[in-house]
Parts: sequence; C-alpha cells; structure tokens
Amino acid sequence: MKILKLSILLLAICSVTAIAQDKKPIEFEHVFDGTFSSNNVQNVRWMNDGEFYSATNDNKIIRFNIVEGTEQVLFDGDEYEGSNGEKPFNIQGYQFSADESKLLIRTDVEQIWRRSTRENYYVFDIASENLSKLTGSDEKQQYAELSPQGDRAAFVRDNDLFWVDLETGTETQITYDGEFNKVINGAADWVYEEEFGFAKAWFWSPDGDRIAFYRFDEERVNEFFMTEWGGLYPEAVKFKYPKAGEENSIVSIHVYDIDSGETIGVDVGEETDQYIPRINWTKENDLLAIRRMNRLQNKQDLLFANAETGSSNVILSEESETWIDVHDDLYFLENGEQFITTSDKDGYNHIYLYDMQGQQLQQVTEGDWDVTNFIGHNERNYRLFYMSAEESPLERHLYSVRVDGKRKQKLTEGEGWHSINMSRDFKYYIDSWSDYNKPTEVSLHRQNGNEVRMLESNAELAEKLNEYEFVQKEFMTLDVNDAELNAYMMKPVDFDSTKKYPVLMYVYGGPGSQTVTRNFESAQRPMWHQYLVSEGYIVVSVDNRGTGARGRDFKKQTYKKLGQLETADQVEAARILSQLPYIDETRIGIWGWSYGGYMSSLALAEGSDIFSTAIAVAPVTDWRYYDTIYTERFMQTPQLNPEGYNEGAPITKAGQIEGSYLLIHGTGDDNVHYQNTIEMIDALIAADVQFETMLYPNKAHSIYGGNARRHLYRLMTEFILENL
Repeated sequence: MKILKLSILLLAICSVTAIAQDKKPIEFEHVFDGTFSSNNVQNVRWMNDGEFYSATNDNKIIRFNIVEGTEQVLFDGDEYEGSNGEKPFNIQGYQFSADESKLLIRTDVEQIWRRSTRENYYVFDIASENLSKLTGSDEKQQYAELSPQGDRAAFVRDNDLFWVDLETGTETQITYDGEFNKVINGAADWVYEEEFGFAKAWFWSPDGDRIAFYRFDEERVNEFFMTEWGGLYPEAVKFKYPKAGEENSIVSIHVYDIDSGETIGVDVGEETDQYIPRINWTKENDLLAIRRMNRLQNKQDLLFANAETGSSNVILSEESETWIDVHDDLYFLENGEQFITTSDKDGYNHIYLYDMQGQQLQQVTEGDWDVTNFIGHNERNYRLFYMSAEESPLERHLYSVRVDGKRKQKLTEGEGWHSINMSRDFKYYIDSWSDYNKPTEVSLHRQNGNEVRMLESNAELAEKLNEYEFVQKEFMTLDVNDAELNAYMMKPVDFDSTKKYPVLMYVYGGPGSQTVTRNFESAQRPMWHQYLVSEGYIVVSVDNRGTGARGRDFKKQTYKKLGQLETADQVEAARILSQLPYIDETRIGIWGWSYGGYMSSLALAEGSDIFSTAIAVAPVTDWRYYDTIYTERFMQTPQLNPEGYNEGAPITKAGQIEGSYLLIHGTGDDNVHYQNTIEMIDALIAADVQFETMLYPNKAHSIYGGNARRHLYRLMTEFILENL
C-alpha cells in the first residue's frame, strides 16, 4: 500500500488546530477585489547605463536612477494628443532607440490572438520633445521597431513588411505578396505565435542595414472558423489552424538589404515539412544563426547563414529519443569565436560553451538539477548568470559561475522563489522574492549579491494577512506509482483532525509545468482556493510525472502517451489522501483549466471510484483537435501514434464518467477550440452520461472580459458547494 511521507503522517495525527481569534474570513469578493495583491516594481527596462531603468506609471514614461531613487519624466502622455486629436495620448508600450535619444511609442492597441496586435506608432524625440506619427497611413501597423542606429524603423502592415526613413518620412515597401490567410511576411502564423512564442517575425541586423524575416505560405493549411455572436446574423471568424497530423505553413527565411533594395532567400534545406523556431543575428552583420527542427521536433540543427549570399552550413546538431525543447538561450560572445547555449543532453538542462565551428569547449554547469533560465554573460569578468532549481524543484535561485565552470556562487538568499531582472551591463539586478507565506519583496542588488536597497517590502500586505484567515500551504511528498511527487495541502483555519473534510484537487499537469512551488500567490485562482478553504474544504495540488524542474527523464517519460501517466498519478494520489483519517473519501473532487481541464476529465473517467466531482474548463478532449507543434512535440502525429491518441482522449472514455461533471468553454477560444467540448458533449450523450455545461459567448481561452470571470468563479463555487 502506498503511504505518505512520515512528516505528513505526523500532520495527520496532530491534535485539533487552534482556531484563529478575531480574524476576518476570506470571502468570495476577495477573489476579485485585490485585497491581497502584492505591490511590485512594474515594467522595468534597463537603460544603457546600468544605474538607470525606465518604466511606465500614470501614463508617463519615467527614467529612474535606481541607486539614488530619483526620477525624471521623459514623456507625459497627458500632455500630448492621441490619434483622435484629443488628449491624453494613451501609452500602451514603448521602446528606446539604441542611443536612447528617441522613443517609439505605441497606442490604440487592438488585440488579435495571444501575442499578436495591431496599433498606431509615434516617434518621440526626447531632446526636442517632438512627437510625430511613424507613418502617414491611416492603417494600423504591427511589430514596429527602431533600427539600432535609431534613424529607421520597420513594421508589418497587411501581411507585408515595410521600412521608413525617420528623417524624411519616406516609407518603402519590402514585400508585395502578403495576403490574408495565404502569405504572411514578417509576422508569425497562428501556430508559430502560440507554440514557439513569438508574433514579430523580422529582425534588424547589428548595423541596421539589413532585415531578416520569416515568410509563411499558409495557403495549404486548413481553415478553422469560430462564430462571432451578437448580431442579428452572427459572423464567421476564419483563420488558418493546423491540427495534429495536418499540413503546416511552408516557412522560408529571407534577408532584405536596405541600401540595394534587394531580397535574398536563405538556404534552410530542401525539406518544407519542418520548423524554423528561431533566427538570430550573431555579432557579425552578415551572419545569421538559424535553428531548424524536423516535424517531430526530436532533431534540431543550428545553421550559420551568410546574409549576403544566403548559403548556410549546419554547425551543431542535437537528437533526442523524445523531443527537444525550444528556448532563447543562445548568446554569441564579443570575440566572435564562441557561443553559449543550453541543453538537457546529459539528463538535466545545463549550460555549454561552443566554438563557432560547433565544437564543445566546456560544460559550464553540471549536476542533478536543471538550469531554468540563462540570464547572460558578463564578458568583462567571464562570469555567467543563471537561475536554477538546484536547491529544490519548488524554488528558484540566482547563481553566477565562471565560463570555465569554476567558482560558482549562489547570489540569492531566503528559501522560496526568486525572479531576477538584471541590467544590461550586469552591474545590478532586481530580485523579486517571495515564499509561500511571504509576500513579494523587491530589492536592488549589485552583481555580487550585496543588497543596495529595498524597493518594495509589501509590509502592509504582510500585516493585512495577519488580519484574515489566510491559510498557508503545507508541502509534502507522495510516493505514487514508484515516483516521489511534490504536493501541497491547504486546510481550514479551524482544522480539526477528528473531523472529516471534503477535498478539491487542483491540477494542471502538462509537460514541464509546475503548480507546487514556494511562491506567494494571491491571484484569482489561488484566492478562490483560499475562499473554498474558508468554506470547509481542503485544497490539494500534486505535480505528476511529466512536470518540470526535475530533469529530462522525469519530464519526458510521458512521451507518446500524454494523459496516461499523469492521470494515473492524480488518481493514485487521491487514493492515498483518502486514507488519511480527516479526509472524507466519498467527497474528493478535481478541477483544472486547459491541460488541467483535460486532466480533470480523464481523472473522473479513470478514477470514478475515488473522484465524485470534476470541473473541466476549456479542456482538450482529443489531441487530434489541437495544433501540430504542441501536440506532435509530445505525441508524434495521429498517423504514427493512433493508440496514444485514443488512449489519451477523454472522448473515448466518456462512458466511464460517473459523478458530477461540469464542462465550461468559451465559444471564441482560438487555442483549445470549443469543438473539444462539443465533441465531448456528443460522446457523453451517446453514453447516456449526465453532466452540466456552461458556454461563454465570444470568450477566448482565458474566459476574460466583462463579467465573465466573476460569473465563472461563482458558477464553479455553487457547483462545488452543491456537489462536493
């Protein structure tokens, strides 16, 4: 029989917990009203001199002297007219020119998908205080950016790429074949944007006289549509979305020379059914670094391409028996002879130094722990900075180490979760630190770890927590299916070990994810958990096999069988919890969103004897309905792995579902299509399984906007109170 660790058994037999005196209960409104929100130092952008950063505040762009704490307003939006000719000018984003003499400011932002937008851009000369529109066109632009020299800008409009001379205002069109749902230049298609994490798909060369850009030929990609409700005749929203096993865009890379006006194609190989997840300029103005992956994403090549001729050579190749993760950890040294990258090829994600011929010179970090973020390399003293889970998968800490792997130094103090924002010159960094029982503290440090000053202590929030029945997490490990899984438990403030409590498990569980971490949480979901605990529920979360920060083999063991090991772990964890004397084994529920909704659906099907209730928000119900890049990375194609797709699909197990089941979806979800819930409903009806469902018209994957979120959490609350 599986058992909990000794420390948790001791918790199970502890005496009645003392009831907090004179403390206010957590109420439903606290989910939304920000009572427990942490203050932070927002939108910090380091400037060339590491003692200064800029940020937006109260519709102003402000330059801060971080050491002295003084500030200077660079641009006040209230003093300038927007595109409608009226004040104020609404600042919705900005960037500096390389010499920091100009600002490129965006406004009138229109959201498209998760990362893609269109907007109006203005150029502000800081010295003259002159504000001018980037172009004379009335149409909005996308992804505008100043050249490194600040005398030019480029942008995307109507699927074509343009550049503009800031001195003359002359606009030059670079591509001419852009067409909606056919060809995209300089911007990512839907699946690249969602799964490779970028929407802007063009890049200035170091000297600012060339532009490298993606071209997506998506004509062969099948079109998906959603219904936009609200009018007398609802409209169809159409876009290209490649589902697992179907055709992708044909992707090519091109380089445009501003002086000659010529564009060349870059050799990325003869294969068209492949991915180009990243392109980067090296330190050389004529050398591009291109990362190329096969369709199954288990082989990655690093190519160096000549920007004048388009010819390329494979410098480094990596293959895997499972999949290779895409990352941004590629840094070229100023000496032009070496580069730094990361890989999990030795079983854990670590940092490596290579020469420009692709020969490994040094494994910089090593050990049974993952580097979770490569921050950068200070070439003045040859030290690297990185974040890792060396202390614990539940924590993150900052380290520095010489490029030869020697003299490693841990720079952060205090158990918990550290998030680092380091200046470009590596002189300073801002550390945002919290623990599960400690609100975020934001402090400024020198590169050696010494604290300069506290920027935000959140002392008032810490005092406020003592006024309320704010419950802390109890961390534990569970021995489940021959694996040791991290978990946390939240008990009512008046917990009595002689009583029986219902349990709600929260799950995400997707590849590389984590829900069990030592950081302070006060957003809507964790606050809803706090509210449920105040209503007498125990809330538990378990990081199943396949989750992150525990090495390659732990994360990638779910390959080709998504949903199988993860569900088995959640079901078995619930069985173990049910053995505790204070758990009501007849009242154990589970809920999740997206991958978590997928997991909660499978858990109720596979563990209907232990789970009595499940809520699935925006779930995948068959991986055949999801996109190529994400799905095939972990499952291969449906043609190659039909058994894995069938076994991991909730719709094939609909007839096994017993108990109370609530399905929730936004009809405007471009990511996990509403089709998933429709097909699940059809399968449940065919199997004569009763269930409940709620649709949110026109709402995307986040089900956000208007009163939707409040309605959603109220709905889930009433469902839990009634059924669990």
